Amino acid sequence: MRQVLPILAALLIAQPLPAFAQEKPAATASFRIDKARIDKALAEMVSSGRATGVEALVWKDGREVYFGSNGLADREANRPMRRDTLVQVYSMTKPVTGTALMQLWEQGKFGLDDPLSRYLPEFATMLVQDGTDASGQPLWRASKRPIVVRDILRHTAGFGYGDGPSAAEKAFAAADPLGLDHDLTEFGRRLAHVPLLFDPGTEWRYSSAVDVQALLVERLSGQKFEDYVRQHVLGPLGIKEAGWTQPNERLDRFAATYILGPDGKLTREADAITRARNFPRPPMTMGGAGIVAPIDDYMRFARMLLGQGTLDGVRILKPSTVRLMSTNQLDPRITEKSWLPGKGNVGFGFDFAVRIGQPQTADENRGAVGEFFWDGAASTLFWVDPANKLAAVFFVQTRPFQVSLHRDFRRAVYGDTYLGPPGD
Repeated sequence: MRQVLPILAALLIAQPLPAFAQEKPAATASFRIDKARIDKALAEMVSSGRATGVEALVWKDGREVYFGSNGLADREANRPMRRDTLVQVYSMTKPVTGTALMQLWEQGKFGLDDPLSRYLPEFATMLVQDGTDASGQPLWRASKRPIVVRDILRHTAGFGYGDGPSAAEKAFAAADPLGLDHDLTEFGRRLAHVPLLFDPGTEWRYSSAVDVQALLVERLSGQKFEDYVRQHVLGPLGIKEAGWTQPNERLDRFAATYILGPDGKLTREADAITRARNFPRPPMTMGGAGIVAPIDDYMRFARMLLGQGTLDGVRILKPSTVRLMSTNQLDPRITEKSWLPGKGNVGFGFDFAVRIGQPQTADENRGAVGEFFWDGAASTLFWVDPANKLAAVFFVQTRPFQVSLHRDFRRAVYGDTYLGPPGD
């Protein structure tokens, strides 16, 4: 018996523990860039049929630490996804617009809590629905307070962004303020006659507010919006190709967009739709979408933000302005936040989502407290992570928006168990 006990003990030690008894990998506060891990993630995105082509660029500790691509930018032409491929970044345009407007704030052109109507008088009287009458028709009242400039920077103005079930959303759709044949002045005229979805400052709701920012840039600067951005943001950063207006000779580098259907198959979006905002550019230059860029151009913008407003000795914003923009601007009393909580443990700054706490679930995107980021309708993504001195850009052209692509890319960068520093 004395001989059996040691043998049994050895066998028990040698056997793996049952699955329910095994410990989960410990959460980590640090990580390393693993090129093979990122390469594998990009390849799986294509092989799984979620994208025809992807590419990613990561900058850390003052240098490029990763670039990789996989798949095709244009499946029908068998054209690979390359570093010079141009993509439609959609809502990743918004932080560029916010940067332009905050330059004017630094110059004292407006105050964040000034009424918007001081500079755009058409927005002086805004209506909000106040129930319905006996026949079911909406009743309207004046908003409880005016829209202030801060509201259009943090999506709390109450503007709509398309059709929907409410009377205000129906009115937005009927007015079609963002029609591509309108300029920003006509956009503002139409939007000002559309009721708000809620009283300013009471909810977060993604909206056409960033297009109002673009209109405000025009009014305050006296320049056309794209001209201002080119002269004061993109040009000084050495960004040569990103922009709304694109020449036809770049079409052979422009990625096609693919629609992922319910059957799991990718179908090419009609080229006329994909090219409508840029080749050639229509009268509408949206503040909320429309920039076409190669990945290196967008990384220069991200690196400027990582550098607290400066890149290669050129200052675009003050460090204090970047900190303001990347700080959560939502009051605790703003509890209605639409789909924003789906982005993770985040708040919202000025044109960025801002991580305010560690990931709370295993499925949540990996990231570090203090990072700020945004994405685009065709599933593009960028983020700036000051805690790790990191900026990342991910390009793809799959619609509708694919959350799983971002989850997988972030896990490839940080690892499955990274939690980062604690928040509040």
